[in-house]
Amino acid sequence: MFKHVDPFIGTSETDLPAPTGLAATWWWPKPSVGNTHPGASYPLGMVSACAYSGGYPTGYGPYDLSTEGAPPRLHDGSLASGFTHFQQSGTGAIRKYYNYFRVSPMLEPLDVLGRDWELTEEEAAPGYYAATLDGGIRAELTVGPKSAVHRYTFPEHHDARVVVDFSMGGLKIPYGGTVPLRGHLESVAPGIAQGEIVVEGAPLAVHLECDVEGWRQMLWYDRRLMPGGTRLDLDHIRPTTLRPFGLMWAGPSVAGQTVELRVGFSLRGVDQARKNLRRDCDDRSPAFETRRERTAQEWRESLDSIRIETDDDRRQIFATALYHSLVKPSFAADESPFWPSKGPWVFDISTMWDIYRTQLPLLTALAPERAVELANALLTICEEEGNFPIGYRMARGSDRFSRQGSALAQTFLADLCQLGLPGIDWDWALVHMHNDLRRTYGEDFLLRGHAHPISHTLDLAFGYWCTAKVALRMGDRALVKEFEPLAAQWVNAFDAASGLLRDSTFYEGSKYNYSFRLLHDMAGRIDLAGGDDAFVQLLDDFFGYGADPVTQPGIDPGPDELAAGYALGRFEGLNNEPDMEAPWTYHYAGRPDRTAEVVHAIVQQQFGTGRGGLPGNDDSGGLSSWYVWASLGIFPIAGQNRFLVNAPSFAESEIRVGGEETFFVRTRGFREPEHDGPAQYVQSATLNGAPLDRTWLRGDELHRGGELVLELGDEPSAWGTARRPPSTPVR
Repeated sequence: MFKHVDPFIGTSETDLPAPTGLAATWWWPKPSVGNTHPGASYPLGMVSACAYSGGYPTGYGPYDLSTEGAPPRLHDGSLASGFTHFQQSGTGAIRKYYNYFRVSPMLEPLDVLGRDWELTEEEAAPGYYAATLDGGIRAELTVGPKSAVHRYTFPEHHDARVVVDFSMGGLKIPYGGTVPLRGHLESVAPGIAQGEIVVEGAPLAVHLECDVEGWRQMLWYDRRLMPGGTRLDLDHIRPTTLRPFGLMWAGPSVAGQTVELRVGFSLRGVDQARKNLRRDCDDRSPAFETRRERTAQEWRESLDSIRIETDDDRRQIFATALYHSLVKPSFAADESPFWPSKGPWVFDISTMWDIYRTQLPLLTALAPERAVELANALLTICEEEGNFPIGYRMARGSDRFSRQGSALAQTFLADLCQLGLPGIDWDWALVHMHNDLRRTYGEDFLLRGHAHPISHTLDLAFGYWCTAKVALRMGDRALVKEFEPLAAQWVNAFDAASGLLRDSTFYEGSKYNYSFRLLHDMAGRIDLAGGDDAFVQLLDDFFGYGADPVTQPGIDPGPDELAAGYALGRFEGLNNEPDMEAPWTYHYAGRPDRTAEVVHAIVQQQFGTGRGGLPGNDDSGGLSSWYVWASLGIFPIAGQNRFLVNAPSFAESEIRVGGEETFFVRTRGFREPEHDGPAQYVQSATLNGAPLDRTWLRGDELHRGGELVLELGDEPSAWGTARRPPSTPVR
């Protein structure tokens, strides 16, 4: 898969063929841009590195701040003022932004630091990014788990330089800057420097080594050199007093001369930053090629966890989706800056609301040991800070995004518990899962039986169901009995007259987008709507069966345009997260054929090759992991340890589950799908050679490996219409 990944997919506004059929009726309110970046990253690593333009939201690209419609541009072309670290991946609004320690290779005086150079000859592969600046400098970047290595190839010049700006972070948008509170840097020896900045409450330290024999090494402040200065201490910086500061290496270059800069990072001081660099680069000088190959090999192993049979374009789309699914969160063991103990620590959970349905189940399937590490990190965060986060960044305060959802960590933990994965103290986990349910919106839920925004009522009821699953495993039947009626309070979120959620406020969506979630009691949900036929009609209206095509919002849509779009009550495609699991609700009403049609339209019409190949924000892999599951024909029901089965997009695929076993999905009668062609439907199925008359798999059936064979045809069949997926009570 490695050679098929295109990290540029999703870096530009959506550019897909015009939708047809069902897909033409779906309305997209969120920005039609993937918000990804092509920079060097390590699988689930702490560090990334990419060209910096100040564009929204990763620091790469030409786009201005955008929360609805088509993204407006800051500039045309591909520009950069240098190369930064710690980019987000595919997120939307995250309030503050990283892009710390900008490195600018220059042929001009320090006075022009911050100017933009045009980028040409851009290249990217997993773990590698390269571009040429218009002054003729070739830049190449690679990263390790906690380090970055830069390599610059200079033309002949009498005064070339590599400048590191410690002071800069953020984006070129209003209120997008990050001002360091403190900064300390020093020259340690020729070619060696170190320092630390405190940004958003997090102390970020660096150890730098630069191979520039014969060049001068100098600190600078306010774009003025400090010849002979070896240390700069800024103990209290305010936005009004901030002046740029950093260090620089400068000297004459000959044509083709390379300069390598190695940077180790840590949130626990410069000594640990130095150790991290040693661990990542083995004292090598130069280290670029070795580090690049080691990171590439890590990506090869991660990406080879799934194999598919398909054509080159769709293989590229799939490989890139799998790649984007494994960029975040950022695992940084022993690096928490907020408490002194060693152990797992994870940041850039941006956010749980985006990834808990699809990306976390994918991580659990492909790398269960990393899922357990993430779970323990979440439990430590809850213990140290008081509750599970919804969003968690490298920042004190962490932008918890509590309005997005409640009790999402409980969903993730319940899956791990039901799978019986080792490495988690479930007594410890149960305490925090229980206590967390009582905080923030949980108080209203306990007092009134519901909470607004009303979607939190669904979250909390399911959170109690998930926590009861853990309590049952631990033998605490009293707690299970206490949670049963609380888990049943999902019904309080719905209006029986309409079969939809009650009127409320909603985070990025309307009551329609939140009304078709995969609940733990889907049989009760369907009864509330009036039975199978009434529920299917609600779904058909939602997915636009028989509806006219819609017009998508343009740049800066007005409130009336947005209100009219939301009033459609329509599926938002994969442009937004709230309804990304809705296509599979048809399974519970005995209509897997409808699921096949909707999923086929999404997979074939909303993902493509090229920079504009994503329909919306990738959101830390939430969108891409949806594509991975949907195209394989298996979809996780997060928290319920179950997977729903549908017609796949590939004739054959292999999933290496847990790094050891292989789960095969094979087909008979498969027809290569087309952009606007008809869907295929499952006619019959076998699992490990035995007939499978149900539309779902248990988690253990997937995780222990095996073979699923699906007979496909061009017409709906009776398969899966009689035996519905379970609606499971706590017991």
